[in-house]
Order: sequence, then C-alpha cells, then structure tokens
Amino acid sequence: MMKPTSEADLAEAVASAAGPLEIIGGGTRKIGADSLGDPLCTAGLSGIVLYEPDALTLVAKSGTPLAEIEALLSKKNQRLPFEPTDLRALQSTTGTPTLGGVVATNASGPRRISAGACRDSLIGVRFVDGLGRLLKNGGRVMKNVTGYDLVKLMAGSHGTLGVITEISFKLLPAAQATASVLVENTEAEAVATMAEALGSPFDISGAAHIAGVTALRVEGLAGSVAYRAEALAKRLGGRVDLFDWQALRDVHAFAEKEGDVWRISVKPSYGPAVATALRGLGANDIIFDWAGGLIWALAPAGLDLRSVITSGHATLVRGSARPVFQPEPAPIAALSKALRGKFDPRGILNTGRMG
Repeated sequence: MMKPTSEADLAEAVASAAGPLEIIGGGTRKIGADSLGDPLCTAGLSGIVLYEPDALTLVAKSGTPLAEIEALLSKKNQRLPFEPTDLRALQSTTGTPTLGGVVATNASGPRRISAGACRDSLIGVRFVDGLGRLLKNGGRVMKNVTGYDLVKLMAGSHGTLGVITEISFKLLPAAQATASVLVENTEAEAVATMAEALGSPFDISGAAHIAGVTALRVEGLAGSVAYRAEALAKRLGGRVDLFDWQALRDVHAFAEKEGDVWRISVKPSYGPAVATALRGLGANDIIFDWAGGLIWALAPAGLDLRSVITSGHATLVRGSARPVFQPEPAPIAALSKALRGKFDPRGILNTGRMG
C-alpha cells in the first residue's frame, strides 16, 4: 500500500501510477462499489495546519483523524457545524475516521437542517487530480467563486475527481446546553409536527422520527434552551426528555439487524408516502431525519428500493445490490462524465466507485 506523507509524494504517486488507484483514508466509510486498483492511503497526510478560534476557521490535512479535530475544537467550545456521521457500527468497519473521508462522502448529521451539509462549511480545498497536478480552490474566508466551485464539487465526490490533501472549514460555537422534545405520533403526523417546529421561533437543530416518536432538538444558552424546550413541548403536546442524537446520527438502530440499509433523500412532505411504498416492498424499518427529508430504510438483502422512489434519490449504504448510487438523469450524467474527464482523464481515481 502506498502511504505518502506529503503533497509532493502524493502527486508523484498519482502521476506515475500505471493503472487505477483505490483511495483510502481511514477505511471506515464503505459506500459505493469496490474500487479497482492499487491502494493509496492518505492517512500519512495528517496534522492541523491553522486554527484561528477568533475567526472560527480551521485548516487541516485530509488524513487528520476526526477525533483529533473534535478534541481540539472542544477546548475552545467550538465544533464542526454539520455533525459528521460515523458509520463504523452500521457498516461493521474498523479504523479511524479522517477529515478527508468526511468531506469525500459529504457526511452530514441531524444538524444539517440548521447548519447545512458538510459542503456548506467548506471554504477551501487542496487536492491532487488524476494527472498528479496539485490544485486548490477557495481560501480561509468565505467568498464568491467563478468557474468550477471545486470546494463544493469535492464534497461527495468519493475520491473520483481528486485526492484531497488539505481542507479549510468555517466553524461554529458549541452549544452550552441541549434539550430534546419528544412527541408520540405516526409518521404522517410526524412530518407536520417537524414542519411546525421548524417554522416556530424556537430554533430547532434536529428533527427526526423513529419508532413512533418524533424528536426535536433545541440548543444554545442554558436558560434559553430550558425556556424554548418547555414552550415547544407545550405547543406540540410533547414532553422534554432524553434522546440519543448520536445514535440517530450513526443509525445504530440498524447496526445489529440483518439486511440492506438505504439512505434516501426526498422532499420532506413526500416522506410518509415514500415510507408506505417502501413497506410495500418489505422494508419495514424506517427512520426519518432532516425533518423527513432523509429516510433510512432497512430492507431484505438484495432488494432494490428505487422502483418506488419517483422523486428524490437513494444510496445503498450497506448491502450488495447494484448500482449503489441512484442512476443520474442524462444531462447530469453527461456533466459528471465531463467533470471526471477534466480532472481524471485517465480514469484512475477510485475507478468504478460511483458506478
């Protein structure tokens, strides 16, 4: 396995590659088809490049362990805004999640409804493309861009456009207190409940439905959180109680269960109808996140759920069905092909990963 420790070494490894390369960070996020090629590990590109707490800015190398980043930020009561997922339990993987893997998969948790996805927190990126060229885009402050917005393109590209070497983030202050409001209701009622909560003045940072319970999260200063949680519970006929948001984020409910796990993005108002259709195919375990915009579904092994998804897209997060990713409409597929031709004309980066 190749394990470069500098951008120069990485660029040389890619430029001199005689065939496909499998890009590996911590090896904890197994989404997509197995790549064909020699393994190239970015874990050697590790370390904090710049941290400016007063400016809410962080720059780090792609192989930096996520836990190291979170430990550093916690000392200054700060955090990554998008609450990155950890899928090791769900996917039965080991290893250490890295910052590059988070960005490459655009890993975003329940806070996405208030803080945006991983890509929305990125302000700069450096990467090596399929020809071994070192490219960069963005910087250490938010600004408008022209041409390709490579910062956004790299997020969720699963290593098919380039090998990320360094990433710049904007940060948020950590919450002083957190409270959860729980409302017992059906999935159809849950979407309306979550929509009402998000439309309220109580500043909701998480909205999910699992096992007959809608959970709503309130974060901020202790006094404000206590007031808002009680007011929201009274308004919705719920109660203030404990809820494990990390377990929701990492889909622990499906970790020990047999079957394939699908991640489905839909318009929140379509969630109940999609869930009903999924159950008609045999996917009986359903979780809503992002106020109904994200559905986690546990299905019998080998069952392709996409036949009932007429709006939105589905990704197989655990299982063997193919294709793993939702087939793209012709115009989008043509654009994706053109981008890969631009940044990886030899087709050597994570070949076959995204189908």
